[in-house]
Amino acid sequence: MRAILLAAGKGERLRDITKSIPKPMLKIKGKPILEHNIEWLKSHGITKIYINLHHLPDVITDYFEDGEKFGVSIKYSYEPQLLGTAGAVRKILVNNWEEVEKGDFEPLVVIYGDNLVNFNLKEILDFHKRKGGVATIVVYEKEDVSQSGIVLLDKNDRVLKFIEKPRPEERLSHLVNAGIYILETKVIINYIPADRYSDFGKDIFPSMLKKGAKIFAIKMKGELIAVDTPELLNKALNLNQDMRGK
Repeated sequence: MRAILLAAGKGERLRDITKSIPKPMLKIKGKPILEHNIEWLKSHGITKIYINLHHLPDVITDYFEDGEKFGVSIKYSYEPQLLGTAGAVRKILVNNWEEVEKGDFEPLVVIYGDNLVNFNLKEILDFHKRKGGVATIVVYEKEDVSQSGIVLLDKNDRVLKFIEKPRPEERLSHLVNAGIYILETKVIINYIPADRYSDFGKDIFPSMLKKGAKIFAIKMKGELIAVDTPELLNKALNLNQDMRGK
């Protein structure tokens, strides 16, 4: 099984800090966020990892190299111009399609590289297999959803709507996108346009839902901190628990 860690963003809301270091390389408990996520993937048996790059790419490649010293295999995908979360995934799949085929089109784990996560990935993968959808979105409850992507679900956990940064009248749910997806590679690539910027939350998931695609969501059990603001960074810096899923 393979995973993509999305690490190309500039971290605009932390620009005073991220001028000289990519946000996923900020250290929490003595290790970059990306390293925590790589250890988490490895703890669940996933050792084939792709990382997309844009802002200060050498900081990431010089640290992780090919991944061997971390017990994984890492390939990089450089983006001269940002492609968005979905565009990045499409580029990686296209450029590594032979490997994807050899893996019998196993589901792909996609993680926003600046998120600190701590949950049972096997539980998520079992849910995805059981539901039989094209995509599974990990969600969690949040009070202020104004800057998040919200999901509305039916009684069977199928996603009815996905609204990115909803207006006040659209805030009908407190379940928000955690930035962790399980995707069916052979199918998902057909929904992502080639050679242009596209975002899962703003573009792809809403478009898929309009076309009747089966997308499910599972509420996260565990800790997630999206290190998006100085306040959230401070929260992450004060963490005491082991950030790897059990």
